[in-house]
Order: sequence, then structure tokens, then C-alpha cells
Amino acid sequence: MDLFEYQGKQFFASYGMPVSPGEAVTTVHDAVAASERLGTPVMVKAQVHTGGRGKAGGVKFAADIDAVRTHASNILGLDIRGHIVENLWIEKASDIAEEYYVSFTLDRSAKKHLGMLSAEGGVEIETVAEETPDAIAKIWVDPVDGLTEDQCRQWVLAANLNPDVTDQTVELLLKLYEAYTSGDADLVEINPLIVTPEGKVHVLDAKVTLDGNAGFRHDLAPFDATQPRDEREAAAHAKGLQYVGLEGSVGVIANGAGLAMSTVDVVNQVGGKPANFLDIGGGANADVMAGALEVINNDPDVQSIFINIFGGITRGEEVANGIIEAMNRVNIASPIVIRLDGTNADEGRALLEPHLSDRLMMAPTMLEAAREAVALAEGSAS
Repeated sequence: MDLFEYQGKQFFASYGMPVSPGEAVTTVHDAVAASERLGTPVMVKAQVHTGGRGKAGGVKFAADIDAVRTHASNILGLDIRGHIVENLWIEKASDIAEEYYVSFTLDRSAKKHLGMLSAEGGVEIETVAEETPDAIAKIWVDPVDGLTEDQCRQWVLAANLNPDVTDQTVELLLKLYEAYTSGDADLVEINPLIVTPEGKVHVLDAKVTLDGNAGFRHDLAPFDATQPRDEREAAAHAKGLQYVGLEGSVGVIANGAGLAMSTVDVVNQVGGKPANFLDIGGGANADVMAGALEVINNDPDVQSIFINIFGGITRGEEVANGIIEAMNRVNIASPIVIRLDGTNADEGRALLEPHLSDRLMMAPTMLEAAREAVALAEGSAS
């Protein structure tokens, strides 16, 4: 769940980090009114779920109200990497003496949290990593032990930051780590973290990705409401399905994110194009399967459907009964190819056998099922 910059700053502020005052607006009139309340100069910043805002003209300095009006008019409706700007963040402008970079994310291979800190902020960290990798100080934090003040001080020292702001930086890093862990984030990034001419450490930008599965611990509704979704994704979200729309013709249903990703990959591997990524999770009962089929069935680009289930906790006969009942509920427009393996797969395949036809087929392996689904999609398209 990616947050807008202003939402990320509000998230950071809730953990005591210093951020600039600002207001989120959706119209030029409101941008002007916000600037009058904040007092110029201000920054007029596009709020989109992608990078490259500055290069695309989505971040502008406004010295006065006339400039605010001009920039807001130009930025609203701007296309930035396929994202249309509908929201602006009007923020009190800050003077900058130094710019740093800091982030926390998960290093899955190390099974630890990875922190990155650099005195070269204000540019893309990928550029720093490629051109001056030694400029990035890294720290791996055991989730059980957490991050200590002493570790932070050593980390700041390794990054060669201004020693005059060491205490402030250490304090902010500890708060950022708390936000990252207690807030159930997948990523927290500040680029740049600035030092003002007065020697104050300050959050000037915010990039935050939260774990949507942690909604039972947090109120994520305000963030969820601003997630970019097309009609298909909105329909799937309403049914509690993990769905990402793509641009192909083979609809994909799988249980588990890893298997769904593998299914998308194998469809590409055999020459097809997946229409979506759809993970039904651990449940494959009739309600879940009917919801999944309904979402895919409503996509006019889908020419075939590939259901790829590997039973673990989910049993094969439960999957089969779910598919059979779902097909009685939903008038499926496209042929379906099923690959069913794992727990009680034999029982599941036996239940499906009497229902097989040229509209419902089974294949013994994922690769064979993918080939069949791609062939059917290409045949329908021709």
C-alpha cells in the first residue's frame, strides 16, 4: 500500500519526526487558499504513486500567490509516468544547507531489516549506488534485538554526516525505525532528509509503503481510499482479492502470491500474455472462486482462464467443489484450464472429471496448462 508524500509525512509526524506544514488540495482555488494560510513562499507538489515528479514538472517553487496559481493550474491533470495528477501538496518552502538519504526496508535474504544512510541525498539512491557505492552506509538490524542508540551513532559516523547534527540525526533515525516496525511498513524512505541553515534536521520528502495485511492493527482506510485502481482492481478489492490488472489475454487465478507470480511468468514463458495477477490466498471455496471468476470474466480482454492451484492447507476436493459451484453461479465467457496439485489433488480431479468439456479442461502440469491456456486465448483472438 503506497502512500502519497503528504500521507507519508503525516505518518512520520505521528512518530514525532519534524515535517513541514502543508495542506493537501485538489483544485487551483484550494491551492491558492492553502498558500495564503501557510504564507509564501511554498512548494507546489504533485501527489502521485510514482517517482520522477520533479523531472516531469510536478514539483515547483512558488514565491508568491500568482506563481501558486500558475503552477497548480499546470500540474493538476499532468501525466507523470501514466499517473494523472489529481492531488497537490502545498508545503511551506524550506531553506536547505545539506541533503541526506535514509531508508529502512526488509532484506529477505539476510532475514533482517536493512537501513541505508548517505550524505548524498536529493538524488535517486540507485544513481548513488551505481556511481559512488561507498557513499551509502548500510546497517542490518535483527528484528528481535531492534535498533539501539549506539548502533545509530556508529551508523551516522560511517555515513560521514555533519557531526554537528549527530544527536538530532540519531534521534530521528530511532523514530524512523519505530515508524517502520510499529507502523508495519515495507519501506520508509526520506530523500532528502535535510539540515537547515539553522542546523535543524528536517524531513523534506517521504516515501512510505505499508503492509496492507496489517489493517487489523491500524486504521488504513484513509490510505486505502487513495490507492490507484482500475475498475477491475476496484472490483477485486471489494471482494477481498489480491489482484493486479495487466494487459494480456490469459486470466490467471492462483492460491498464494508466489504461485500467482510463477503462473504469470510461465504464461509469458510459453508465449502468452497474462491479463492479471490474482491471488485467492488460502481459501478456494465457492464464494472466493466465484468472486475471482466474476472479476476476470468482466475483463473484456480475457480470452482464456488459467486456474493454478497447489493444495497445502487448501484441499483439492474443496478447490474442485468451489470451481464447480462457482461455474454454476457465474456465466463464464472464456474457456478454463485447471492445474490442480498438492493435498487431495486426486480427489479434486476426480470431482472435476464429469464436468470437463471444451470449456473446462485439466492439465497435469503448470507448463502444459499454461500452453493450453495460451493456445485457447490465441485461438479465441483469431
